[in-house]
Amino acid sequence: MSNNLARYTLRVNRSLLYKLGYIAGSEGRTKNKELEQLIKKRIAEYEAQYGTIDLPDDY
Repeated sequence: MSNNLARYTLRVNRSLLYKLGYIAGSEGRTKNKELEQLIKKRIAEYEAQYGTIDLPDDY
């Protein structure tokens, strides 16, 4: 696994996780990739409104 991939444990209601899996499957993605797409979309929305989020030099 790449050193660029961080792990994060998510605790979420079972019905939400099921629905996420349903949506992900209908899009041909895993739940993990669906979450990644949602995160990317939210970051893009935030940055469009407030400006680019600068990363620390060690990222």
